[in-house]
Amino acid sequence: MPGTIVSRVSSRRNPGSQSSLREANRARLLEAITHHGALTQVELAAVTGLSAATISNLVKEQAATGVLHTTPTSRSGRRAVRVTLAREMGLVVGVHVANRQLRLALADAAHQVLAERMLPLARDHRADSELDRTILLIRDMVESVGAELTEILAVGVGLAAPVDPRTGIIATPGLLRGWDGVPVAAELESRLRRPVFVDNEANLGALGEYRMGAAMGVRQAAYLRVSHGVGAGLIVDGQVYRGGSGKAGEIGHITLDEQGLVCRCGNRGCLETLVSASALAAKFPGTHGDVKLRDIVLRAESGDARAVRVIMDAGRHLGIALAGLSNLVDPHRIVVGGDLAEAGELLLSPLRHALERSTLATGSGGPEVVQGALGAKAEVLGAVLFAIDRADIVPGRTNVPPLPHPADARLTPDILPGLRPSKEPPTDSQNAPERGGLAS
Repeated sequence: MPGTIVSRVSSRRNPGSQSSLREANRARLLEAITHHGALTQVELAAVTGLSAATISNLVKEQAATGVLHTTPTSRSGRRAVRVTLAREMGLVVGVHVANRQLRLALADAAHQVLAERMLPLARDHRADSELDRTILLIRDMVESVGAELTEILAVGVGLAAPVDPRTGIIATPGLLRGWDGVPVAAELESRLRRPVFVDNEANLGALGEYRMGAAMGVRQAAYLRVSHGVGAGLIVDGQVYRGGSGKAGEIGHITLDEQGLVCRCGNRGCLETLVSASALAAKFPGTHGDVKLRDIVLRAESGDARAVRVIMDAGRHLGIALAGLSNLVDPHRIVVGGDLAEAGELLLSPLRHALERSTLATGSGGPEVVQGALGAKAEVLGAVLFAIDRADIVPGRTNVPPLPHPADARLTPDILPGLRPSKEPPTDSQNAPERGGLAS
């Protein structure tokens, strides 16, 4: 191979270059496992571009030093070796604060979920009480696996509202009442003494489906979350796109009917007034609006004509809104998640029809529409990945020094212990974050 010849020539000129090459290959191996999670040696060779022999030697070396852990497995009837980062590399926490539910996951640096917790939330929950509960649940999960809080490298948090990437604070007041103006990252850091990063729930759902689910390998994709609210996360060139103030993907607040109902955002006739949980519940007289999306899906599956019509109409409205998004962003695949996605083709079929009818035609056809693969865990798993991306995975180190006080000091990522700076430079639409905001 040409690359092999070059390296041999270089090694004659500089005896140290061979060790440099080996160190570069080792870094490439660890980066691949950190990014993708558990992989077989064959998959590692494909991802890194290194030879099978090189991968085998590096894995043996790193397993002997305690950096990697190997497990015999079977793929398609053939024996293989599954490779992960060792538990000692540290832990991360993912937190998803939805409109009516709090979900947490504790995972190791190899993407293995070790513990999970889920609690319902009141209709108008407040940040102060729910952050207290979050701390208690994190402590409980850590204790349940016999670990310490000092082993946590980072915490990722997803909120059911757009988050300003410059500050980490909700960008549009009123969409998650009780959380407006709250510096969530600083509040959690002051109690946990661990680094915390905050993003919008749909962005994290998009990240989860892109890395682990139905959008894997699709560098231009959109994730649509349809639950109590409606939002979209955008994957552009393999990166989550947030916009200048964090409002990119707020498809739920696109106006579809100028004479329609007033939305919680203050505008009239938004998509959410037609397809959100409360909007669909209102279609069932006598339930007092208490029927849940999952109840509607179950009714439809049992043959309830009203429920079937409600879901199909919702699909049509979503397709019209997605046509506008598709004409602007041009995703190759749209992944539909959230509670209403459990309706499957009953929702997706009319959605596709409306999308195809209203999208600008191209020679390659419109975007593919598929159901999410991660279900209700898409956002919390995305929060775990979000935390891993921002944690400093350093071989041989099990603890990250605690954050200095005060917790809300204006520190930049490159001087925070346990964090690494962004791999990509900030752009006009994704400014460099302040502490508590987002890293790109």
